[in-house]
Amino acid sequence: MIRRPKVIHIVTAASSVGLMRGQLAYLREAGFDVYVISSPGEKLQIAKNREKVNVYAVPMEREISPLKDFVALWRLFLLMRRIKPVIVNVGTPKAGLLGGIAAYLARVPCRIYTLRGLRLETAKGFKKNVLYICEKVAVFCAHRVLPVSNSLCRQAVSLGLLDPKKAHVIGKGSSNGIDVSRFASMNEGALKHEKIRCQLGIPEDVPVIGFVGRLTKDKGIIELIKAYKVVKSAFPDVRLILIGRYEEGDPVPQNIREEIKSDKNIIQTGYVNDVAPYYRIMDCLAFPTHREGLGNVALEAAAAGVPVVGTLATGVVDAVIHGETGLLSPIGDVKALADNLIWVLKDENLRKRLGNAGRKYVEEHFQSEYIWQELKDFYLKVLVECGVAENNKEWGSLYNAAGEKYVKLQ
Repeated sequence: MIRRPKVIHIVTAASSVGLMRGQLAYLREAGFDVYVISSPGEKLQIAKNREKVNVYAVPMEREISPLKDFVALWRLFLLMRRIKPVIVNVGTPKAGLLGGIAAYLARVPCRIYTLRGLRLETAKGFKKNVLYICEKVAVFCAHRVLPVSNSLCRQAVSLGLLDPKKAHVIGKGSSNGIDVSRFASMNEGALKHEKIRCQLGIPEDVPVIGFVGRLTKDKGIIELIKAYKVVKSAFPDVRLILIGRYEEGDPVPQNIREEIKSDKNIIQTGYVNDVAPYYRIMDCLAFPTHREGLGNVALEAAAAGVPVVGTLATGVVDAVIHGETGLLSPIGDVKALADNLIWVLKDENLRKRLGNAGRKYVEEHFQSEYIWQELKDFYLKVLVECGVAENNKEWGSLYNAAGEKYVKLQ
């Protein structure tokens, strides 16, 4: 029996395991023995059953917590010593730091850091300095770094965090791609989205602005509510749907929360397990974020044919082409955001043009299968770079593929 190379993927929260949906099973079927580590949660167990991979729960705090962080680091180190992986891929800030250090100490042959975003972009003072040091350590512990977008890569390099020679961006970006069929197929699912519209109490003829994501300051919720008030003066019946939860790590001010709660035209759904059908009731997606790794929700909306009105933030500029698949404005510019929202809501032909171009852009560059194939090829290249494939010739066809891919990727 051929021994399969072991790869561990680590993310901080169980909810982030969903960022690897389909990818884990693909790697397993490609010949890897796949393990996933995250904090305890339902999504971790779902991945175990759906992807048929090994999972371990290690509690990790998203915010800085020295004692709990040390305990998590020790547990990660012990797990790696026991599993003996040849590749560890860490992602999300805390897992990137703790998992990266643990892999370094455990002498894992191939260490990869998937850079999904830079929290320090919007942090200030002491916290920003701490986050900078954490990112430097995470990058140092990795052999290779996979920024999820080209703009994120450029930002990390410009901040002195990353040597360009250490970086590799898959295609135009993304860590998992988009399952286009999951969103595009909704064109035939009129009954489903009409049911959702009815459940939310939205009349058929009123315009709808959607927002999907964490309800935090970094996501631009303050600017969105201010812009919404301007839009409401032009479209009194407009509805704003907020899909997501508040987070206390980057809290929205109480006065903004009260405005949201008191406005009958603002609909809060809380967390939604499957957001796909909700895109079809939106006339546009508002994406006023201050920073992203890659704007995944913008790509999802585009796959559903929904135009995106966003900002010129890191990660967003890779997901949205201004004037072609959506409209972008400077970060924090409420007037420009409101003007773009009004423009899209007023012009049906513009909505259709942006939506159709967005779907085509996602289909051509962000299909999940393409990203998975590129990631597998990158793993094979790293196995050769680190000398692991040559020392494990019992891997047979996988070793041969690694050699071939290395030649192609050099």
